[in-house]
Amino acid sequence: MRQIPVDTTSAAVMVAQPPQKKIANRQTGEVATDRETGATLWTVDVMFVMDGNAEIMSVAVPESGISGELVMGTPVALTGLIARPWENEFNGQKRHGISFRAVAVTSLVETASKSRAA
Repeated sequence: MRQIPVDTTSAAVMVAQPPQKKIANRQTGEVATDRETGATLWTVDVMFVMDGNAEIMSVAVPESGISGELVMGTPVALTGLIARPWENEFNGQKRHGISFRAVAVTSLVETASKSRAA
């Protein structure tokens, strides 16, 4: 599957909705896991602001990649962010979009506090 790296260096990113377990099947409630590692996947909705434009996007991240308290409005860093185009057909209707995945979502509030304390 094609993966496109996303550069976040000139963007402001903050939590729009706190992490929630990613659901693979809404009917059964099955939680999504990484196919390679088996790690539980979480979804964090973030506001991505760049060049005066703001977008809300959902980012999938393994549970081990979530660090710091990620409450609404917390500035975060997205490590290893990639975009993946997807397409599927359901009940005869084709759908497509872009999904986002990161290695880690890290609170910058915690990082700033540690830097000042040192």
